Amino acid sequence: MNVLIVEDHPLISNAYENALEHVSSNGTGLEFNINKVTNCDDAYYKIKNASKNQAIDIVFLDIKLPPSKDREIISGEDLGVKIRLLLPRTKIIIVTTYNDNYRMNSIFKSVDPDGFLIKNDLSPNELILAIESVIEGDPYYSKSVVRLMRKQTSNNFMIDDIDRKLLYELSRGTKMNELPEIIPLSKAAIERRKRLLKEIFNLGTKSSDRDLLQVAEQKGFI
Repeated sequence: MNVLIVEDHPLISNAYENALEHVSSNGTGLEFNINKVTNCDDAYYKIKNASKNQAIDIVFLDIKLPPSKDREIISGEDLGVKIRLLLPRTKIIIVTTYNDNYRMNSIFKSVDPDGFLIKNDLSPNELILAIESVIEGDPYYSKSVVRLMRKQTSNNFMIDDIDRKLLYELSRGTKMNELPEIIPLSKAAIERRKRLLKEIFNLGTKSSDRDLLQVAEQKGFI
């Protein structure tokens, strides 16, 4: 199997390689051809140039990476989206330091990884279990990811479809006097919704709509 490791920390990259070697020597009959890159430009080059005869079977993908020189790819999440588009059969294992449930939800929506681990959970056994599960076709999430998924379920009750529609329309530049024609609420009710969203995202009372949209985008709602 061809494996691409996209990680800019050598210790973490070597941990993946050691785990793959363990899986290979554990009677599975698998052999791994491993390539390692440390930034978005090199990773995208490998992804674009993968062929049917030299497909990438598994990608270990960090989220926080040096961006591409043209700033078109600014994170591992952007790379994950491109992998899904160009190499839909490739298994993606995301390993990241991010432990914010909003950020995690954004990654699930955009990339839908086959494996998702938080770096603080990492151990040799955890990595081996993740690799074996993903190869067998089963998703694998570390304990912190499972815990954050439960929190996200709670947050879905706080931010409903109307809230998400409101954020979307504001991000498009829709004017306040136009919103009641799109969202089934009065102008006063829409203003209350905006105030509540600012509270949910821990923004101050003097924060602007631009502040709200920046946080909403960071947390994956736009």
